[in-house]
Amino acid sequence: MKKQTSFSTKGNRVDVGPLTIQRMLPNQYTNKVGPFVFLDYVAPVIKETINKNGMGAHPHRGIATLTYILQGEVEHFDSAGNRSEIYSGGVQWMKAGNGIVHDENFNYDSQTDSKYIHGFQFWINLPARNKAEKPAHVTVQAHEVPYKNLPDKSGWLKVIIGNYEELSSKIPNYSRQFLYHIHLEAGKKFLIQIEDKFEVAAFLITENVMLNEITFQKNELVEFDSNAGEIEIKNTSEDATDIMLFGGEEYTEPVVSEGPFVMNYQAEIIDAYRDFYAGKYGEINLATKI
Repeated sequence: MKKQTSFSTKGNRVDVGPLTIQRMLPNQYTNKVGPFVFLDYVAPVIKETINKNGMGAHPHRGIATLTYILQGEVEHFDSAGNRSEIYSGGVQWMKAGNGIVHDENFNYDSQTDSKYIHGFQFWINLPARNKAEKPAHVTVQAHEVPYKNLPDKSGWLKVIIGNYEELSSKIPNYSRQFLYHIHLEAGKKFLIQIEDKFEVAAFLITENVMLNEITFQKNELVEFDSNAGEIEIKNTSEDATDIMLFGGEEYTEPVVSEGPFVMNYQAEIIDAYRDFYAGKYGEINLATKI
């Protein structure tokens, strides 16, 4: 049985400096898809200059952030002393845990001739038992992302989070969850079976695509029902296309979010702000920047 679609949306536009961002989650229909509570899509843009001043240092608590850069270069630095760079196709994951301050630079990829920036940032809600843990950080370069060719020369699949068949991501999981980047050649299709009570959504990056025989538009986020069933992705265009497919088991604990914090109760949000203003999240050591 094919899964039914629950809604589709193109999100809301938010401009951050030179970047044009479509905020896909939360939206008017839902606040989450499995453990995913936030999704910003950084639409393709040409960036002529290199920024080393950051986008603006800010705190987080209770979540993990994940940046997947399709094209470009992202520098990360935080108050736990982590500092790293990823390039086109790379992934950065940061567990905010009980509190951290971080900042990022989004630039064009200095290792290529392209000046384009294009990518995603997700927030992944942590179970209550993990929200009080110490922060952590993982960097995965493009060549380290698990990858496999699909049958019949139909394309390929990358596992950003979770597992697919024999592939397994280096990104830690605290619940059953997945994030796949699927590339389909013109006229090809991909079929995946989703288990019961999994919340799942697809984001169409480059072309219009048919999902279970319904055509959706480029840059749409499409969520499916949570019943067990199949999702068939069919590329009916004359060009290759890319799709992000993500989701996981339903987050059943209470969710209270405010600003950069996602907790289980309002009192915990108050504590998060109090601890931040008391300096308990630490400071970014500017010496760790390039």
